Amino acid sequence: MARDYTQISRDFLRALRGKRSQAAFSRRLGYRTNVAYTWESGRAFPTAATVLGAAARSGIDVRAALARFYRSSPPWLSEVDPTSPLGVARLLDDLRGRTSVVEVASASKRSRFAIARWLKGDAEPRLPEFFLLIETTSLRLLDFISVFTDVAQLPSLAVAWAELEATRRAAYDVPWTQAVLRALELTEYKSLPKHERGWLSRRVGISLEEEQRCLKLLARTGQIRLRRGRWELREVLAVDTRRDAESELAVRAWWLEAALARLRAGDTGIFSYNVFAVSEADFQRINDLYRACFRQVRSIIGQSEPSERVVLFCLQLLPLDRHAQKAP
Repeated sequence: MARDYTQISRDFLRALRGKRSQAAFSRRLGYRTNVAYTWESGRAFPTAATVLGAAARSGIDVRAALARFYRSSPPWLSEVDPTSPLGVARLLDDLRGRTSVVEVASASKRSRFAIARWLKGDAEPRLPEFFLLIETTSLRLLDFISVFTDVAQLPSLAVAWAELEATRRAAYDVPWTQAVLRALELTEYKSLPKHERGWLSRRVGISLEEEQRCLKLLARTGQIRLRRGRWELREVLAVDTRRDAESELAVRAWWLEAALARLRAGDTGIFSYNVFAVSEADFQRINDLYRACFRQVRSIIGQSEPSERVVLFCLQLLPLDRHAQKAP
């Protein structure tokens, strides 16, 4: 879905200003001119660092907001000021992971030279370009904006936010919808003359009743539509289920139990474990490796063509002594 990053930027800046007048907000930011009017009218846009600095001056803890976006504090966040040009560069470079500059440039339709300079901090992206890169590298622009303001109140994003929340709810309530969505992306399904009842259930290993339940929910929430006899995705969304902590915990446990059920059924796959003693420093190193591995897997997934298999990837790392320390 194409987004109007210029209009999104204007709406975001208005929301950041809140109930203050444009002149008062401009003075609060240290400007003698009515810069807020210039920004909100779209005549000129501030850099990403300027906007994050404005958010800080408005009373937002930017470091805490970014930690909420990540759902944990990445190492770089404690090393640099996130409202600085270097902080913006570190954020964008971290989000792109192992995706090459050329690939980011191609996906964002921007010059690879501009992308490289932004990622290195040699130049600063304006707010529309910053939002474009957040979406390009993470597919989570709406979640990013949500840690700074109420996305439902932004006219340019209100509908998209409602759809994302409905999608998130479906992932919580009927987790198999996520596997069915991925099955609909398979090249083999797209080559079918028309939808075959039971094809999806056979491909992901669920019952016919569960297949029908998933399709009905996905259609009702607007995630899929029937076109020329086949179901197709309206838009590929990156659904971050961590927004609702309780529901996210439940859905994590659900997928782990799904993997356990396949293990007990004798399905092929990698089901391994290792219990070990290690230093605290090395535990943190392993933890960092886990996170890097997860980012790399996501990067591979994002670039993988054609779509031929639906895969469940589960990986656990936890200190067993933490539970013992909490025990009475």
